[in-house]
Amino acid sequence: MGGFAAVVLAGGAARRMGGADKPTLPVAGQSMLTRVLAAVHDADPRVVVGPVPPDLPVPVHSTREDPPGGGPVAATAAGLALVPEDVTFTALLAADLPFLTGEAIDVLRLTAESAPMQGAVYRDAEGRRQMLCGVWRTARLREAIDKLAQERGGLDGASVRELMEHLRVAEVSWRRPGPPPWFDCDTDDDLRTAEEWAR
Repeated sequence: MGGFAAVVLAGGAARRMGGADKPTLPVAGQSMLTRVLAAVHDADPRVVVGPVPPDLPVPVHSTREDPPGGGPVAATAAGLALVPEDVTFTALLAADLPFLTGEAIDVLRLTAESAPMQGAVYRDAEGRRQMLCGVWRTARLREAIDKLAQERGGLDGASVRELMEHLRVAEVSWRRPGPPPWFDCDTDDDLRTAEEWAR
């Protein structure tokens, strides 16, 4: 056992941004998807669940959730299907995290490796767990998805919150200056804020 993979969820509807292809939107001249993938440059494989632009500058594996639009847990299951069984840890990430860095991922990885938990995620200043900015024991994440699928009779429409009821997670604080690594761009205002921070 060993290794590290990354599953990046890039298939959301972006309703609050008029249905834009959110991961391809640039921050400081680079698409958010490219920035997230750079933060997990040492992951193998890197799996993108959702559309992959033809000009993406890094090689990735790509897939789609079943059914299309089935939500983040269905997308996670689709991504994990492309992660080999012997990979110990998997980062599970949203594709719209423009300030995610390799350092932030390393903190999560070290926590996941050392804590007697099934994964590690960031906790924001309000105490909310940032579930799509985490690193997980791959086998435990698979088991939780399988349990949830059995309970619900499938994963279509399942929420990340439902999935987390089957997982014990270590919560990590981020105390460095600057934008937090879990800052996501759900609205045009968020995107403008990101551009200002990135200057």
